[in-house]
Amino acid sequence: MDNKQLKLQPISAEYVVEVPFFDLDPMHIVWHGNYVKYFEEARCQLLRAIDYDYPQMKASGYYWPIIDIRLKYIHPAKYGQRLRCIATLKECENRLAIDYQIEDHETGKRLSKGYSIQVAVTVDDFEMQLVSPEILAQKIKDYYASN
Repeated sequence: MDNKQLKLQPISAEYVVEVPFFDLDPMHIVWHGNYVKYFEEARCQLLRAIDYDYPQMKASGYYWPIIDIRLKYIHPAKYGQRLRCIATLKECENRLAIDYQIEDHETGKRLSKGYSIQVAVTVDDFEMQLVSPEILAQKIKDYYASN
C-alpha cells in the first residue's frame, strides 16, 4: 500500500452533526475549538471504515498521536445547523495524514477545512516509527479488497 494508490482511490468517511447549543461561543457561533472535535469524530469514522480505530491500534502495539493539526475557518457554523464533516486519508507510508472538510449538510457550502498528521509510536516505550507499521498497510489493503 502506498500514497499513490490513495490518490487514485481515496478513502473517505463522514460524520454528520447538528450543532448543539453547548458548542457555541459568546458570539452565538461554533467555538473554534469544537471544529477539532468534529474533525476527531470524522477521523474515527474513517479509522473504523478501515478497521483500525484506536482500540485496534493499541492492540497492534502502536499509538498514533497527532503531531500536527491545522484548521482554516471559512464561514461560521451556527446553532442547529447540520454539518457534514468529511475525513479523507491522504498518506499512509510514513505517517497518517488526513484531510478534513466541514460543510453545511443541506447546501454543501464549505465552512472549514484542515488536516492532521499522526505518527506511530510503540505502546511500550513511545518510540516513534519512521515508517508506518505494516498493520496499517494491511488494513488499507483489506479495505480495498472488501469495497
